[in-house]
Amino acid sequence: MKKNIAIIMGGYSSEYQISLKSGNVVYKALDQDQYTAYRIHIFKDKWVYVNDLDEEFQIDKNDFSVQIDGSKITFDCVFNAIHGAPGEDGYMQAYFELLNLPQTSCDMYQAALTFNKRDLLATLKPYGIKTAESYYLNFGDPIDETAIIAKVGLPCFVKANKAGSSFGISKVYKKEDLQAAIDNSFKEDNEIIIEQFLDGVEVSVGVISYQGETRVLPITEIVSENDFFDYEAKYLGKSQEITPARISEDYAQKVSVEAKRIYETLKMKGFSRSEFIFKNDEPYLLEVNTVPGLTNESILPQQATQAGISMKDLFANAIEEAMTK
Repeated sequence: MKKNIAIIMGGYSSEYQISLKSGNVVYKALDQDQYTAYRIHIFKDKWVYVNDLDEEFQIDKNDFSVQIDGSKITFDCVFNAIHGAPGEDGYMQAYFELLNLPQTSCDMYQAALTFNKRDLLATLKPYGIKTAESYYLNFGDPIDETAIIAKVGLPCFVKANKAGSSFGISKVYKKEDLQAAIDNSFKEDNEIIIEQFLDGVEVSVGVISYQGETRVLPITEIVSENDFFDYEAKYLGKSQEITPARISEDYAQKVSVEAKRIYETLKMKGFSRSEFIFKNDEPYLLEVNTVPGLTNESILPQQATQAGISMKDLFANAIEEAMTK
């Protein structure tokens, strides 16, 4: 019997358009003989099922069901394709946990932790995971530019602490530009992280649970045409994403071990994509994404293809593993 799969997409953050693209890729890739897929748009002002005619049907949030032509539709599993809030920060995971409805991403705690860069790095530090020097600010804190630069140096990165996809991020070369960068990040989040600039090869490592095992995918090298891997570089073609990465066997082994260790230490599930920069021949962790982009151009699907895993199999495996947890 075919399973009803809700593909949630959209979200409350600046990333909603990318999420809609990811969700539609999943929708088209799923085996129609195995699954009946429903596109569910999650926005602050509406949760709706959208059919192929772009007609909208209200979702009943009490049990995550939908009425279509007088019939109530419920779901066997939720495929999470929401980048950013509320799909990547733990809120949707908690909601579905309360409803006892399987979903394809990690659990609530892991989502909340990885979405908060400050808390993630603090949690992993005792395990020996290397990270850049950083300085944290909450909105309203006094800003001591001299102390910030003494801690992280110049150039440095100013980032929103809880926002994905390179929104609210600036690279700062001069002290006089620091305040403007801080103001820019506070537009995205009320917490920011200011990090030391690491000058080295940047790589992205996909780690997934596949056929019951933790699997590290082929590594991608990030070469940005812009000054860093910002939104334009990530989504508007201003970067080269080279899979497999042009790195030594030693580098590949080191970063694969670290990425897998992070996944298993945090007790992750589903997909993850961790970003690293090599400094002094060692991988330094930048961040972990738990709902990475799933468009045809996105990094994790490229890595899966390189590993011989089709989009259809990648997505079906995520659903089957979620339903057998």
